[in-house]
Amino acid sequence: MFERTWTVRFSDTDPFAIAHYPRIVDALHETSDMFLQEIGYPFWDLADHGFGLPLVEMEFEFEEPVEAGDEVRVTLTPDPGTRSVRFDYEAYVDDTLVFSGYEQRVCAGKGGGGAIEIPADLRAAFVAHADEDA
Repeated sequence: MFERTWTVRFSDTDPFAIAHYPRIVDALHETSDMFLQEIGYPFWDLADHGFGLPLVEMEFEFEEPVEAGDEVRVTLTPDPGTRSVRFDYEAYVDDTLVFSGYEQRVCAGKGGGGAIEIPADLRAAFVAHADEDA
């Protein structure tokens, strides 16, 4: 599992100081960017490895409002397959679950041609982070 804190800024909110859902999605994309960078595969270098991880599906459930000034603890747990990976997210303010969901990303070869197998070392890093709490 990967964990980080997102501080909800004024620019993330509506006139009622509640975070806009597109800004929450931005925070989740930033979380996956940070995770991939931590495991040695930053998004900006993936093409140099001959593949990418495009988003093909996402779904989230919002449980409680997220407000300006909140310190949101966001967790990402990878669930890798052979040709895709699911990033499961949970987000908490203090001990309260405020939203959860997932992103499904496919491993796609550079230049098209559909899904390819996730490289072994990247898959091993995903598995290691998936198993941390097991």
